[in-house]
Amino acid sequence: MTDDRRTQLAQNLARVEDRIFTACAKAGRPREEVTLIVVTKTYPASDVRLLAELGVRQVAENRDQEAAPKAAECNDLPLTWHFVGQLQTNKVRSVAGYAGIVQSVDRARLVTGLSKEAVRAERELGCLIQVALDAESGERGARGGVAPDGVEALADAIAGAQGLRLDGVMTVAPLVGPYAGRQLAAFERLMEISTDLRATHPAANMVSAGMSSDLEDAVAAGATHVRVGTAVLGVRPRLG
Repeated sequence: MTDDRRTQLAQNLARVEDRIFTACAKAGRPREEVTLIVVTKTYPASDVRLLAELGVRQVAENRDQEAAPKAAECNDLPLTWHFVGQLQTNKVRSVAGYAGIVQSVDRARLVTGLSKEAVRAERELGCLIQVALDAESGERGARGGVAPDGVEALADAIAGAQGLRLDGVMTVAPLVGPYAGRQLAAFERLMEISTDLRATHPAANMVSAGMSSDLEDAVAAGATHVRVGTAVLGVRPRLG
């Protein structure tokens, strides 16, 4: 069975690689400007092992109760774990133990908690600010994230926090609001926010956007990282 699964994953990865390569060529970007992060949520540690054998180095999870044991089981592998889900403050200590990058930082309380736990674990945690393009000033988005006008203050908080490194910005294409159904426009707006951020924090040049269905739009807009799950691992089983 493992051989079948390995073959399936290899074929899926090759198809995704081809899509990224084609999108980069179309956008006039070198292929190496875009990093693939494979979202492994709901799939077993055995799949993560196969992906690592196939050359994947960046994997993402969105729920700590699933991610923590999986990361522990795979801690011998040369992987960077990205946490991409809405993060509750009571899960911060656990996530700080295995995540290399937390992509869903969207409020000051998380910055405080992550800093404390990164220092405790003697680790440096990369942080992306999750930008909610469906949120009005002062609000959070339907899928988490800070409103665009809150990015600067949050960036300064991360940059000034012990144990944390400000790496850039992330968004999830919104389902409501002015950008609903307009992925390219949403990702272009994220790039504008990234440009503004880099004026004051030049090293924060990571832009995480795009998933299985819209990675081409993300590459066209200028994303540096795409988060792909279904197109690599298959359609997720429904959680009953």
